[in-house]
Amino acid sequence: MIIINKSGYLKYKNLKFKCALGKAGIGNKKKEGDNITPCGIYKIIKVYIRKDRIKKTKFKFRIIQIRKNLGWCDDPKSKNYNKQIKIPNSCGYEKLYRNDNIYDIICVLNYNTDPIIKNKGSAIFIHVAHQNYKNTRGCIALNKKDLLNVLSRINKKTAIYIKS
Repeated sequence: MIIINKSGYLKYKNLKFKCALGKAGIGNKKKEGDNITPCGIYKIIKVYIRKDRIKKTKFKFRIIQIRKNLGWCDDPKSKNYNKQIKIPNSCGYEKLYRNDNIYDIICVLNYNTDPIIKNKGSAIFIHVAHQNYKNTRGCIALNKKDLLNVLSRINKKTAIYIKS
């Protein structure tokens, strides 16, 4: 089990890594855009990689390649809310293919996925942190080397416990 706590650390077995959390901290997520990292127990359901930036991986996950036309719908009015989409698209979305490196690796947690509840919040990712560990909009972000290290050790059955 991976444990992420409000002091901004991810722990897995004997490893401990600094991480960035949502601007509003860890808590009960109320709505889209509240900047809260939702407490609870989750699993990684998808892993996306920028193959032009991440060359070798030893993950126990099926990898989805991030292409320029991939986005994630964060528009509660859309039928594609909280799902991967092709872009451009008429709904509100986030680009997965970015110039900065924070989406070189994206792990999608099973937050608000079954069923998807409109406006409850879309896509809680574990992704690469900014150099200064700037707060996220609700995701968890780690140094790229640390994220690669963790992903090489876990599998789709590994629980992610986000504790408030």
